[in-house]
Amino acid sequence: MVTREGPTRPTIYDVAQRAGVSKSLVSLVLRDAPHVSPARRQAVLEAIAELGYRPSSAASALASQQTRAVGVLIDDFRNPWFVELLAGLRSVLDPAGYTVSVADFQLDTASGRNPVDGFLAQHADALVLAAEPPAELLENVPVPVVVAGTRELGAQALPTADVVAGDDDRGGELATRHLLDVGHTAVGHVSGRGGPAAHRRRGYERAMRHAGLEPLVAGAGGETSEENGYTAATELLAGHPGLTGLVVANDVMAVGALAALDERGLTASGGTAVVGYDNSPLAAYRHLALTSVDPHNREIGAEAARTLLARLRNTDAEPRRYLVEPSLVVRASTRGATAQG
Repeated sequence: MVTREGPTRPTIYDVAQRAGVSKSLVSLVLRDAPHVSPARRQAVLEAIAELGYRPSSAASALASQQTRAVGVLIDDFRNPWFVELLAGLRSVLDPAGYTVSVADFQLDTASGRNPVDGFLAQHADALVLAAEPPAELLENVPVPVVVAGTRELGAQALPTADVVAGDDDRGGELATRHLLDVGHTAVGHVSGRGGPAAHRRRGYERAMRHAGLEPLVAGAGGETSEENGYTAATELLAGHPGLTGLVVANDVMAVGALAALDERGLTASGGTAVVGYDNSPLAAYRHLALTSVDPHNREIGAEAARTLLARLRNTDAEPRRYLVEPSLVVRASTRGATAQG
């Protein structure tokens, strides 16, 4: 039997032999270290070009004890809010030479895996947490951590972590005041559990009380899925049939809330106004045309990446807390609804 072997990948030893220098000197050139004579540096660079040598990233990581890899933990791939966050992260980390790996907390834990341990086993240099794993999963994490989008996690489980988040209290208030300003007084809130939902709920309640109105909340203890949005909206509408406005904790839940309204003939074009949160791609779909709070997740991601790079340069700096101001994008889901009640 005859086996055919492809071309052999050149090694650092081949480069050293071609340049007439030692392996250690080639390593110095690859690291752009000083104190290498111009003549020898040029000889090594020419040998690299002639041989088509490419350094092993794994070997470089072992030598420098850095992988230039960042692990990003999100809560659920089914919720598209993180798409812009990842784009913002990569806009800063890619040019800096870092690779980004993503894990889904819900999916991994359902499979019996600890995603944090998975990142650490891969020797990630740092972590970005855009989810709320239990505190016990975060004990003794030996690498820098930036919490993106969830303030409670940084304050409670990781008091030394940097936090970059949207101002969700302000966002919940912004959504509610929009409905109040266009004449709605019977406004309910579809909520869920978790840090961002709690802050958005707080903003809603503050705006309602400031207007002298009773807050009406459903779903605060449940998940933040489309199904939970439908269930919570159904509960609100059954208990308060005079509602003309809904503030919903995120756009995915808002899809469920709109389905509950459709079943009752209360579409946004002629019935109950709906405001979502995240300004995700879902909100812009023409069929939904959902008014939504934009937390500026791309900006949050980019700022989280800048904060992470600064932390890697100075691990002893005080933890940073940075909030991004949200804005409201108005679409048809609140333009056509009639304010009553």
